[in-house]
Order: sequence, then structure tokens, then C-alpha cells
Amino acid sequence: MRLNKFIAECGVCSRRTAEEYIKKGQVTVNGKPAVITTEVDPEKDLVSCAGKRIRMKACDKQYFMFYKPRGVITAMKAQDDRSVIAELIQGIKGRVFPVGRLDRDSEGMLILTDDGELAQRLCHPSYRIPKTYRVTVKGKIPPERLDAIREGMTLEDDTELLSAEVLIHAQTEEKTVLHITLYEGKNREIRRMCQALDFTILLLKRVSVADVKLGRLSPGEYRPLTHQEITKLFGAVDLKVPSFKRMSAEANSCMQKNRRRESRNKTFHQRRFEKQMKQLGSKK
Repeated sequence: MRLNKFIAECGVCSRRTAEEYIKKGQVTVNGKPAVITTEVDPEKDLVSCAGKRIRMKACDKQYFMFYKPRGVITAMKAQDDRSVIAELIQGIKGRVFPVGRLDRDSEGMLILTDDGELAQRLCHPSYRIPKTYRVTVKGKIPPERLDAIREGMTLEDDTELLSAEVLIHAQTEEKTVLHITLYEGKNREIRRMCQALDFTILLLKRVSVADVKLGRLSPGEYRPLTHQEITKLFGAVDLKVPSFKRMSAEANSCMQKNRRRESRNKTFHQRRFEKQMKQLGSKK
């Protein structure tokens, strides 16, 4: 097995991050520094990452849906005083990591998992995984101005953006709500696209990935994915669906914790989000 895949399967990080650890000399195999092309036998070789022995997990992988609030960084470790998602998912046992990213000013659905193979495929552009965003922009947008998004764009820095699906979901004189579906994952793609078209973004929210929908989660909340949702994700990237024997018990336990939390006072992120939605609604 390729070393970066082994590290990801152990739930340490994604394949891409594993490669960075290897390049920095933080990974050893049987006591010797490893290289990117190193192959390992999970049953025989002793692998260490950042000084700690790592092993393949015997239990089932974990799959969660998380609603990232606006103002929170898509990271597990804080680099400064800004909030990161790890602070909001402390109830999840074991190490999970986000699949892909949402920038600080965006909100919505993130998949959290310790399954490196699934994460790598969901992010790889060759699988063309659809990701849909609800984008609220200022003013009334004429339908013909959206043709550039549908046909593909070339930005001022010569970055080429592939064609995307876009629909007008709702519209008033003050604002237009768009549903934009992307099939690639370039950095801040929707924001750069809207900037090129002189659209002012009021709200950017990811609402689905590979036909798995965010639903009624509130900002800062998370829940285990259902069997049906996991099946959709695995089917989208041509992977065999895993066993759900232990996952069901863990999912039920987490669901109960989420229900109890919902009955308590709302979080700061929820209050802020609802205030923003109320302000937008009052402008109709």
C-alpha cells in the first residue's frame, strides 16, 4: 500500500496532507525516513508520523455532516485567535477532518470523516462531484447576465473557470438568490466569479454535495450521515459502500446528543445567522 494512502486510512489526515508530512521528514517506516513513493505492509511495517506510531483502525470509519458557520476557519488547528471548526465538534470521538474547504466568510455544508480514500476522491476534479451553493447577491440580476457562468469564464489573471449550472431561485428589486452548482473546486471560485461580473455577495452557503443535502441543520451543528447519504457519496466516486454494523450505534448516540443540545439555548453563531436572515427578509 502507498504510504500516503496508509496514513489517510489510519485517520491521521488526508492523502495530500500526508504527502506534506512525508516531504518534511516527519514520517518514518521501520525507523527510517520515508519518501513519497514508499510502499508499506500494514501488517508488518512500523510506521510513525510526527513521532507517534500509527495503525490501521479496526473499527468502522466515521462520516458526519457539519454546518460551518460564517466567521469560522475550515481547519482543525488554530494558527491564531480565529475560530476553527475543531472547537465546534468536540463531541465527536476520534480524529476526523473536513473534506474540502469553505472560506471564512462562507457557510454551509462540510463532510467530516476519517476516511482518507473517500475524502481524496470527493475532492479530485476527475470525479466531477456536484456541489451546490445558495448565493444571495445585491440587486435584481437580469437572466442574460448569468450566461457567462453557464458558458465558463476566463478571469483577469487568466484563470479559466469551467461552466457551471446556475438558476434564479428568488428575486426582488433589492436582492437575487441564485443556486450555483460547481463541478470543480478552485479557490474562492464563486466569489471570484461574482466579482468579475460585479455582483455583490450578501450570503454564500453550500447546501449540497453529491446530492446529499444540508437540510435543517443550524450553524455550528453536526450529525452522522445516514446510510442512504453515505451510499450516495460512495456511489458518486465508485467506491464500495462500507459496513454499517458499528456505525448505527454511534450514529444513534450522536443523534440523541444533538437533540438534547437543540433544546438548550441557541449558540452565538445561530443567533447571528438568524439575525442576518431576518435583516435580509425585511428588505423584501
